[in-house]
Parts: sequence; structure tokens; C-alpha cells
Amino acid sequence: MTWADFYLVCFVVGFFLSLVMFLGGGMHLHVPHFHFHTPAVHFHGGAHAGHGAGSHGTQISPFNLITLTAFLAWFGGTGYLLTRHSAIWFWGALAISLLSGTGGAAIIYLFMSRVLSSEDEALDPADFEMVGVLGRLSIPIREGGTGELIYSQAGTRRVCGARTEAGSAIVKGTEVVVTRYERGIAYVRPWSEMAGEDTDVDQSDGAEAKNETRPQ
Repeated sequence: MTWADFYLVCFVVGFFLSLVMFLGGGMHLHVPHFHFHTPAVHFHGGAHAGHGAGSHGTQISPFNLITLTAFLAWFGGTGYLLTRHSAIWFWGALAISLLSGTGGAAIIYLFMSRVLSSEDEALDPADFEMVGVLGRLSIPIREGGTGELIYSQAGTRRVCGARTEAGSAIVKGTEVVVTRYERGIAYVRPWSEMAGEDTDVDQSDGAEAKNETRPQ
């Protein structure tokens, strides 16, 4: 493998991964499971704001997968062009490529930290409360198994693993309500069951109220 081939591989890998994360996060396309976690930021094909009680704003580490893919794309693209279309010395081309990759990653990081997030914006923990969230199963829950839930929260479409409280099966596409959330797994019940229970309770309360107001 020549250095031109090496640079080209870096460019293709970096550009492809950047494109996948852009489409998966920006256009809310469902891509295969891809998680990258840092203490403050959770990436799921794209960047999401970290959350927790008393946290303020989004603290994004400069060393994350998005900036890494940007570095690879800029580094590889610059190195390939210099290697194939210039007579510059090898070490000079490598140094310029490293500077180009670092600059590209820095631009992406500044865009994420200055434009996509705000240090002055306080995050309300209630916005990230999972209990009571309504969503739909994108992968069915088999009996005793785990499926996948798609839901919207804080203006972002998200996914997580899902199980039923009783270990029963639920088919794909069913609307469900989260009743418990532990260790990244949402325990759900079908919305139709929850709505049915609410209707029964309302009817029971209505009947009791009529009996109380009925003249003796």
C-alpha cells in the first residue's frame, strides 16, 4: 500500500462515517445500534445533550467520534491531493495533512460546542423523565426478551431497549407507555391496556357519583 492509498482510505472512512452520523442524527434515520458515551455527552449516531439533575448546558469533549471522523476525512483528503498532485516532500505533506485534519476537527468541535449547544441553557431533569413516555416498538418484544422502543424527548427522536413488566410479548409497531426505566432499559405496557384501565376507572367513578346523588 502506498501513502496515497493510505490517505485515500483515511478520507473514505472518515467521510463515510461522518455522512452516516449526519444522516442518522440530523435526519433521524434509524441506523444500526451505534453508541459512543462520554461522561457528559451521549452519542447515538449523532450528539445528544447529556442530562442529569442540576446540570447546565452541554459539555462536549473535543475528543469524540464526530471530531475523529472529521480529522480522518480532512487528513486523508489533504494528504491524497498533496501526494498525487504535488512534488512536496513526504514529511512536509504529512505535516500539512495533520494540520489540515486538526483544523477540520477543530471547526466541527467549535460548531458543536458554540452553535449546537448553549452553556447558559439550563436543562430541566423533568424533560428527560422516562416514566410516562409514549413511544412505538421498532423491534418486537419476544416473550421474556428485549425489543426496541422509538420515542421523542426534548425535541429529539431517540431509541432504547424495551421489555415488558410481565415478560410477555408485544408485536412490532405497538404504541406503548414506559412504566419503569432501569439501566438503559424501558419497561413498557401497551397504550391500549393503559387507556382501557383509565376508561374503566372513569366509568366506575361516574357510576359511584350517580349512586351518591340518587335521591333516597
